Amino acid sequence: MPPRWPREPDRNDPVYRRLDDRMTFAFHVALFSASNSGLWFFKIFQRADWSWAVWVTAIWATLLFSHALYIFKIADYSPNSNG
Repeated sequence: MPPRWPREPDRNDPVYRRLDDRMTFAFHVALFSASNSGLWFFKIFQRADWSWAVWVTAIWATLLFSHALYIFKIADYSPNSNG
């Protein structure tokens, strides 16, 4: 069963905002994993000379790392923050 939120979802609620940000990050990780595994599968399977695949993966991984850094270290989820 999917998890249930015990009260009306409100982006101003710091606990809800933290959960929402982490779920969004999890979606980005899943999208990165699916897209890049497909990209590299077809690159290897077709023995293609796609030099851009390295750059796509590197840039996307850097952005994903930056997103993780913000979510887990920088974001302020205290009740007094302005979201």
